[in-house]
This record gives sequence, C-alpha cells and structure tokens, in this order.
Amino acid sequence: MEQLSLFDMQSDQGAVSGLVPLADRMRPQTLEDYVGQSQLLGEGMILRRMLEKDMVSSMIFWGPPGVGKTTLARIIANRTKSNFVNFSAVTSGIKEIKDIMKQAEESRIYGVRTLVFVDEIHRFNKAQQDAFLPYVEKGSITLIGATTENPSFEINAALLSRCRVFVLKELDGEDLTKLLCRALRDKRGFGGMTVHMEERLVGVIASFANGDARRALNGLETAVLNGKISPDGSVTVTEELLEQCLGKKTLLYDKKGEEHYNLISALHKSMRNSDPDAAVYWLARMLEAGEDPLFIARRLIRFASEDVGLADSQALQIAVAAYQACHFNGMPECNLNLTQAVVYLTLAPRSNALYRAYETAKADALNSLSEPVPLVIRNAPTSLMEELHYGEGYVYAHDTKEKIARMTCLPEGLKDKRYYIPTKEGEERIFQERLEQSREFRNGR
Repeated sequence: MEQLSLFDMQSDQGAVSGLVPLADRMRPQTLEDYVGQSQLLGEGMILRRMLEKDMVSSMIFWGPPGVGKTTLARIIANRTKSNFVNFSAVTSGIKEIKDIMKQAEESRIYGVRTLVFVDEIHRFNKAQQDAFLPYVEKGSITLIGATTENPSFEINAALLSRCRVFVLKELDGEDLTKLLCRALRDKRGFGGMTVHMEERLVGVIASFANGDARRALNGLETAVLNGKISPDGSVTVTEELLEQCLGKKTLLYDKKGEEHYNLISALHKSMRNSDPDAAVYWLARMLEAGEDPLFIARRLIRFASEDVGLADSQALQIAVAAYQACHFNGMPECNLNLTQAVVYLTLAPRSNALYRAYETAKADALNSLSEPVPLVIRNAPTSLMEELHYGEGYVYAHDTKEKIARMTCLPEGLKDKRYYIPTKEGEERIFQERLEQSREFRNGR
C-alpha cells in the first residue's frame, strides 16, 4: 500500500498545507494570545497600560531572535487601528522610506495613523535612520524598531531620544511549552489532525529552542511532518524520531532535571582539577544538548572568583568577556568563546582564598549583627554626630606616606579576626606580601 504523505492530508482550514510555516500560521493576533514578556505586558505593567490607554509612542524593541518583536508590533498596530508598514533594514533604502513617509502624511490628514515597523533597525545607516527623524518628531508615524543589538550603540542618539526602549527577554520553557501545546490544539496548527506525542517530548522541543519561539515551532513542525502516519490518519512522534529531527541527543538532557546539575557539576569539578580535556568534553555535552550558553557563562564567572580568585586577576575579566560574547553571538558561534574561557580557567593557578574569606566573614556577620561600627570610621555629617565622637581619630589613608592609617576597622569583638588568607599561588603571592606589610604597619610593627 502506498504510504500517505502528511502534505496530502489537509485540515479543514488548510493549516497543514506545507506552504505556510507553522510559526507564521500560529502568529498571535491579539494581546491575549501573546506569550511571554509579562514584565512588559502583565496586568499593570507599563507597555500594557500604554496599549490600554491607546497612548502608543515610538519605541525600540531590544531582544534576541524569536521572542515576538515583530508579532508585538503587529498587535499594537491592530489595537491602535493603524496602517502597518513592515520595513526591512536589509532591503529598504532612503527612497522607499520617503515614499512611505509621503503616504503616512496623506493618511494623517484623514485621521489614520501609520505604524512603521523596522526589523533589524541597527542595520540602517545614519542617513537612513535620519530620514525617519522629522516624521517621528511631527507624529506623522509611530516608529517601532526591532534590534538584537544594544540600541545605545547602534541607533542614532537623536532618533533614540525620541523612542522608548523596551527590553524583550528570551521565552522560558513554560512559555514555549504553552505555545507548542497551543499549536497542537489550534486549527491553524495541527488541531485538525490527531498527533500522538508525549508531553515530555514537547518539553524537549521547548528546551532545544533556547528561548526562541520560531525555533520551537519549526522543531515541532519538522517532527510532526516527519511523524509515523497510522492507517487511521493519526501521526505519532517518537523519541527516536524527535532526536533525528532536532539533530541532537537532547532526550537524555533535561535542563531542569538531575542531569542538568550533574553535567554542570562535572564541568566545574573537571576545571577545578585542572583537566581541560574533561572540561571541554562536559562543555560540549551541555551545549550540544541544548543548554543555554549564558547559564554556563554565569557559572564560569562564579568559578573565576571561587576557584581562581586573585591567583590570576585576569580570570574574572575573561569569564565576563565570555558571557558578553555569548550574549552577542549566541549558539553555535559562541561555543569557541566558552571553550576559550573554560580552558583558560582550567589551567589558571588556583586559590579559593576569596571563597573561604567570604564564607568565614558571613558566619561571623550572621552571629554578630549587633556589633556596632567603630566610632573612628563612622561618618559625621552633623554637629551632633561630631559631639558624639563620630569619626574622631579618623586618618585619611592618602594623607600618609604609607597610604595606610593605624586604626582598627573591624568591630571591637572581631578586631583580631583574619578572613582573607592568601595562598602563594600565581599572582596571589603578591597580594600576600602586601597584606603582611599592611598588617605589620597597622599593628605598629
């Protein structure tokens, strides 16, 4: 018997036609259907209030791909009953801009607003951005720009000053799962057919997407269109099939489950043990399974201070730079940025002196909350405080030859405590020498 292709199976509304991508079919039409960005669109939040009061001004949406920048602009245009003009910063020139501005001026005469959406507005050069400026100032158009780059650096200051910047965040797993489940139920998606798919597998697709709704919907569409078709016309998506469609071993990795913590622990401990081969392996295991690179980068920043510390003062800078690179590049480009940071930190000299210093100080701080600040280092902004001897005896360290004053800065009950105990590893031996000299001088020796 000839096997049916899913493309031959039409839903009542042609949703599964294979011609229109699922991400476009499922694009929300109303604010109620929009998923994510609760920090802007939740009840009482600023952008929601602006929309409810129909007080929409020109704005810039800054956020990673697939978080709903274009969709939100369309919804705003519908709510405000504006003409919607979609510009591409890649293909549109100044002539096109001027033509649209002329049409917007004519529409304004008849009381019709024009909302101009510019995707990737950071790709416009200065002249192109300046072409919008007089029309934004006059109110001829409401400009909504979308960018994945920091608008402070990529948008002309004059234009940026006339726009409000809203930061759109990556969608979390719960948002994406909600979106995927809706696509399975909705007639615009796969609601006109029966799809057998474990809820766990829907969560895998959501994790794989790394906050990108378009990527999530594309993954679901690929899986369903390649699913096994039963004689009754239903489609089954199995674990093995999904693994092939996503091209990754994602099914053994749950970013909220035990394996998530096992793997990050393996990376951290391999680095701590100065084993770059193991560290790079565990890094690759996580990245190729769909882990958020920014999560790994944050852990590297922690490692730089906890395990390397002042033994290598460059370690923290390199870890922070890796985080920024991940933010700018995303996957897969940032995999080498993370590899560079992992190998550097793995082979850097070790010191956990900062970690031990803080943990010891924390224990004392929690047990001595009533210890008063020594009078000598209290501020005395009023005459009453001066009369109470606030700041009496304080010596400004920069006024001394040694740049150190002989006074006790710890509370009386803790004046002999030692928290930071440096090692002789790497650069920390320099800090050890300076600390010994400082303590000897402060103790009068």
